[in-house]
Amino acid sequence: MAKIQAPVGKNQTLEVQFEDLTHDGNAVAKVDGYPLFVAGALPGETGRIQVTKVNKGYGFGRLIELFERSPYRVDVPASEAYKYGGTQLQHISYEGQLQFKEKQVREVITRIGKLEDVKIHPVLGMEEPWYYRNKAQVPVGEKNGKLIAGFFKPRSHEIVDTNESIIQLPQVNEAIQAVKEICSELGIKAYDEATHKGTLRHITARYGKTTGELMVILITRTANLPHKDKIIEQIISRLPDVKSIVHNINTKRTNVIMGETTKVLWGNEVIYDYIGDIQFAISARSFYQVNPDQTKVLYDKALEYADLSGEETVIDAYCGIGTISLFLAQKAKKVYGVEIVPEAIEDARRNAELNGITNAEFAAGKAEEVIPEWYKAGITADVLVVDPPRKGCDEALLQTIINMKPKKVVYVSCNPATLARDLRILEDGGYKTMEVQPVDMFPQTTHVETVAKIMLKEGN
Repeated sequence: MAKIQAPVGKNQTLEVQFEDLTHDGNAVAKVDGYPLFVAGALPGETGRIQVTKVNKGYGFGRLIELFERSPYRVDVPASEAYKYGGTQLQHISYEGQLQFKEKQVREVITRIGKLEDVKIHPVLGMEEPWYYRNKAQVPVGEKNGKLIAGFFKPRSHEIVDTNESIIQLPQVNEAIQAVKEICSELGIKAYDEATHKGTLRHITARYGKTTGELMVILITRTANLPHKDKIIEQIISRLPDVKSIVHNINTKRTNVIMGETTKVLWGNEVIYDYIGDIQFAISARSFYQVNPDQTKVLYDKALEYADLSGEETVIDAYCGIGTISLFLAQKAKKVYGVEIVPEAIEDARRNAELNGITNAEFAAGKAEEVIPEWYKAGITADVLVVDPPRKGCDEALLQTIINMKPKKVVYVSCNPATLARDLRILEDGGYKTMEVQPVDMFPQTTHVETVAKIMLKEGN
């Protein structure tokens, strides 16, 4: 069988026109129909590239020079804070980013979901799309005898020392920098993943934007933290907002950041933050949305789509620490939440108690197993809310929804492609997708959240 020959060769330089952007932010240029993916370019631009990799059906290139610039292009400073850190769309104006994300949602709803007549709203963006993340966890290394901390270079484990990230809150940047300097001055050794020696693996900072409370977490390979008392004393001195200093121990050879043992070195076990009127207790291991401002926008839209009168029973699949459940409980008769992570369910119960919410009940387990059991026990939902991981809803759960026939499904998604796939299954099972609202939870990145309103068709 003849080998298929690509029309380009590795290291070849070409002049190309860029036609589109992929879901991960690479520009697409085509040579005789053969796609080349190039980071840093934009649709409508022309330029010179060097081919870096050639596969059977597609290749990759490196942008050398631009001839014609897109009106959506913005200049990016040359500092490493901009160069690394997962901000794949920072060279696009914010207006352009929102248009890209809306187009991305439209395309997958049409192509994967085969849905032509769904109302897709413009993306709800931020007024200030920089410095918004309330959490950072950065790897620690060593260079010239000093600790460094920052981001990994793409497709490597080489750490780029960065003093700030342009998408993290200033208080988070300040905390990471201070802890790095304190530990470096005290001679703490960085963990070396090649030799499995050294002490400090990661530094994590979490900040409650509405309360001004800061948590610092030091993650070490060793059970012992050298100079522990001096570290605590200096963190308190340099970071007046700190309310909790935590030590997590991870002795394993692994890419998983946190280990199983966590102990409070100083202060409280939790810090607090609010999303709207709901207060949340955040521990070192809690899942909590990294952009609470936009989370409020997203959950308000979910609440609007649920359209509760106070008489409904609501089931919240994939409820996490109860964020959506507690929002819904303010307007529903009863909310049942289910989540596979037992610690998250403990957090959900604690958060319900913290807010005096008594009409929310939580269970630990797989949604696709727990909800059918509830159904057998006579618990049915008027409204069912799902907020699954990136892989989307489990097929068994979708079938349970179709069997249970709640009047309304509100689908919150972090992956438009799996949302589109699941909408198709629900449509085939008797539901109608009414509208979809994208929300920009992660400006400067390619990620987009969406919330969909889905109604049971009459006669089903």
